Amino acid sequence: SYAGLQAEGVYGRAYWAMFEMRSDNTDQGLDATGLARQYTEINQFTESTLNEQVDAAWDNSYRVIANCNVILDRIDGVEIEEGLKNRIIGEALFLRSLMYYHLAVAFGNIPLQLTPFAAGDELTQVDADAVYNQLVSDLTTAEGNLPISYPESDVGRATKGAAATLLAKVQLTLGNASEAETVLRRIISDYNYELVPNYADLWGPANENNVESIFEVQYISGGIGQGSALTNEFSPSGDLQTGQGFGRNRPTTALENAYETGDQRFEISMGTTYINSEDEEIVQNHVRKYQSDPPTENDSDTNFVVFRYADVLLMLAEAIGESSESYDLINQVRTRAGLGDIDGTSPGSFQEKLVKERQVELAFENHR
Repeated sequence: SYAGLQAEGVYGRAYWAMFEMRSDNTDQGLDATGLARQYTEINQFTESTLNEQVDAAWDNSYRVIANCNVILDRIDGVEIEEGLKNRIIGEALFLRSLMYYHLAVAFGNIPLQLTPFAAGDELTQVDADAVYNQLVSDLTTAEGNLPISYPESDVGRATKGAAATLLAKVQLTLGNASEAETVLRRIISDYNYELVPNYADLWGPANENNVESIFEVQYISGGIGQGSALTNEFSPSGDLQTGQGFGRNRPTTALENAYETGDQRFEISMGTTYINSEDEEIVQNHVRKYQSDPPTENDSDTNFVVFRYADVLLMLAEAIGESSESYDLINQVRTRAGLGDIDGTSPGSFQEKLVKERQVELAFENHR
């Protein structure tokens, strides 16, 4: 089931097209031919059921769900130690919930299949709120079953913090601010996360699974079919050592302008120019968070960070609402970025300030 997260229809490709490119953060650019047509349609809200990326997101997400349903259906018949059995149940519930959350956000009404599909079964769509309410139950169980951390050999598996972070996100989506606040305070007090001192130290193969990381999709390069294509997808140059860079998921001018002067996150997150093979400077926005030096094309070792602690702090600010504590939470994130504090006298509504901070802190991480 974990391997399914690497698929092109999940974090490998379709999710960033549907959750970043469909927002104001990124676009496809001028190229609307070939494969780029799919992204242009998504960016312009003109996609249909024939769009390959939309189809892949549906198919690949439900494949992970199907695998989790088989595990949950059969595990009671497996003779293994009770603690391990409960942990596996928690992992399967988390992974299934992660897929259902994205499907509900993207599609709204969807089939909520909780058992292995059998011939003759009738698939019935439910509305997104019904999905979210199921996830509240499943993620509560998952958090209870999962450990806080793992030994090095199992790093990357779902933890209590991963289940709790998704649970809080679902509660906020449902409008349950008080319930989300309870979960988020538990993450902060009990699960041992903290902000890394420098924003740059969040990215790249050398910084994977750090103290701020809550859950990552694990990629491994080396020609074993476990590498990531994100470096090649997002790099703008056609002369990469590792093959062609496509410059997809192009940051918009609106996102570029959202960064304040002096924000240390800007150059780490995105570039505005690059040097081509003729030593010419080309003006083009591009994503930098997933830069690496993979040994071959589309075989990067760079993980995709699904949840991290900065998101928890900003979600808690949202759950609390405007107050001195919520500004303190936002300012923890701003201080790390080299920016001054904001408060109730700063321009804009509280919601506008919070949403802007989320935009620049979590750019290209599929939260927009």
